[in-house]
Amino acid sequence: MIKITPAAASQIKLSAQQGSSEGMCLRIAATRNSDETVHYGMGFDVSKEEDISVTSEDIEVIISPVSAEILKNTTLDFVEIESGKPQFIFMNPNDPEYTPPTEE
Repeated sequence: MIKITPAAASQIKLSAQQGSSEGMCLRIAATRNSDETVHYGMGFDVSKEEDISVTSEDIEVIISPVSAEILKNTTLDFVEIESGKPQFIFMNPNDPEYTPPTEE
């Protein structure tokens, strides 16, 4: 379903600690824009009956059934693309704007 890298897991745990959200699940949402690109959202939440639950790197992730289809085979990472500006990135093969990383 969805994979979380160790770097992303570390940042998620830190964010939960700083925001007093420890023990809550990480909700990841995805919707398709009119041009078929994908809009992502994340936050700490409690699970609902219809949610799909996945655990990766000791992070319990909850996803709505609608978002699950869009997020299939996605990897969430935390990287520094611009110097001094680390950020979460979604590597999602279902997003037409996604280009897999290449080894140099």
